[in-house]
Amino acid sequence: MKILLLHDLVPDDASDDAKDVLVQAEAISRALSDLGHRITKLFFTLDIRDIIDAVRGAAPDIVFNLVESAAGDGLLIFAAPALLDHIKIPYTGSKTDALFLTSNKLLSKRILRASGLPTPDWFTPGNGSEPSVQYHSPYIIKSVWEHASIGLSNHSVVIPGDTTHLNDEIRSREKAMGKDCFAELYIEGREFNLSLLENDQGLDCLPPAEIRFIDFPEGKWKILDYSSKWEKGAFEYQHTVRSFDLHDRDSDLVSRLKEIARECWEIFHLRGYARVDFRVDQDERPWVLEINANPCLAPDGGFAASAAQAGLHPNQVVKRILDASLR
Repeated sequence: MKILLLHDLVPDDASDDAKDVLVQAEAISRALSDLGHRITKLFFTLDIRDIIDAVRGAAPDIVFNLVESAAGDGLLIFAAPALLDHIKIPYTGSKTDALFLTSNKLLSKRILRASGLPTPDWFTPGNGSEPSVQYHSPYIIKSVWEHASIGLSNHSVVIPGDTTHLNDEIRSREKAMGKDCFAELYIEGREFNLSLLENDQGLDCLPPAEIRFIDFPEGKWKILDYSSKWEKGAFEYQHTVRSFDLHDRDSDLVSRLKEIARECWEIFHLRGYARVDFRVDQDERPWVLEINANPCLAPDGGFAASAAQAGLHPNQVVKRILDASLR
């Protein structure tokens, strides 16, 4: 097939998290070539008419969608599939509505809660209808839209004495980031990622990965922050480890994680591939942190690691993602 690989426009001075999409594009391009397809690449921008003309001019059989943001803003992750829907060209991964709903962390949490699935309590300024604040308990202040742990650090965790304090902390972080933020109750415990990959019969849950925080000192919060993902010289990067070596006693927990991940897949109408991130509290209760439609496909990323653990070659993963979009 003739495949157009669509991804973010990345400036030369971009941060490491932004440049990661180029790593993904190179890896996917190699896999598609190995599978015998003809590949062209295109940067996605907000020059909509130019993009429409370029996509139509390329005349692809399908677009492999790797767009994670537009104009540097993760809020616009849904713009690429929306445009492709408009011009009626098929593409890989989740559809426009699924990307919008899962990328907006507040919307996804409200849908999870309404569906009876566990997600930590949260707070946004000026909204009295959400779960009440648990004073003197830690909260993580997060961007509503951004992914890849952008904006997260040890300083993102606050312990509010009252609602005004938490409001002020959120507003301060919004001003610093230039992004809408909210506060999510911090769950003390373990962290897991569970990747999902479609097949011609349904859905595979790939081996779950535990994110282990090794030798974190007193006072350092055990969270997967920006440093742990992107800053190779940082303590957090060197002491945050992905592990598939789970104990037999975790079998019931793993079954529950898989059950919840499958429910997330159905609720949000995901397609092709996805990843669900969990915290598991000290009573072994899982809590959904995020649903990642179209997660990172870089060779050193979590999805690729889980696929390799399942015995899948990268080319097999790409073929299954492609096949799912064609079905």
